[in-house]
Amino acid sequence: MEMTMCFPLLLLICSLCTAQLQTESDNHIIPLGDQTGAERREPTNAADQQQRCTQDIHAVLREMSASLAEQRLEIRILQRENEVQAAKLNEQKTEVENQKTEQEKLKQQLQAQTAELISIKARTNVTENQVEALKRDGEVKQVAFSASLLASGSGVIGPFNTQTPLVFRHIITNIGNGYNLNTGFFTAPVNGAYHFEFYVAGSGHNSHPSAAVLVKNGGNVCTAYDHRPSNFGSAAHGVLLLLEVGDVVSLRLWTNSRMYDDPNHYSTFSGYLLFTM
Repeated sequence: MEMTMCFPLLLLICSLCTAQLQTESDNHIIPLGDQTGAERREPTNAADQQQRCTQDIHAVLREMSASLAEQRLEIRILQRENEVQAAKLNEQKTEVENQKTEQEKLKQQLQAQTAELISIKARTNVTENQVEALKRDGEVKQVAFSASLLASGSGVIGPFNTQTPLVFRHIITNIGNGYNLNTGFFTAPVNGAYHFEFYVAGSGHNSHPSAAVLVKNGGNVCTAYDHRPSNFGSAAHGVLLLLEVGDVVSLRLWTNSRMYDDPNHYSTFSGYLLFTM
């Protein structure tokens, strides 16, 4: 800014000095014969004025040089400040990038830890399930029941004109609680091979036999049958069944048949688990 203002000033001084010298030169032109001693001294004054103009130019130049030096110094200072600011910006940029990198590492670590926790949880669930399964297997490996027809007293059940479910009311053994004395159903608690047997007693009758059928999931499997017109008689049957969890086994009184029982427990229904599968 200062340097820009000095150039017009310099030009102005030079112009003024040149104009002044020209004016004085024009105003003092006189014949040589008319020159006096004082007039003959005018060129000396013009030389002095030219010298002063030169000195003024030199002063302006010195001022311009000083101003230029100050401006250079200011430029260097501004450059250093810019370099310092640029260095700070670079440091901040580097710090931000480092923070981003650290955050990304933390994010990856968190994801890895989350995956590990999920894996541990899954393994824990599997282990708990295995323990629970082993516990259930330990509990249900011992399955056996036996029940007689009447809870007390003596009597005859039947005949009916259709197959009728039998409920054996007197529980003799029920290990594993597979047999339900309210429904007469045995429900398999575990996959495996089961043995069942049942005894049917009768007092003898001309028209009505003593018979019962073993039923698995609603379908007939085998029948115990005895028919005599008089005297006491009985029939028995046994079978091995492969059952899955939830399969149901029960007995039905055969159509038009009768069954007898008393405190001696002649008519019974029994079963037990041989081995799991």
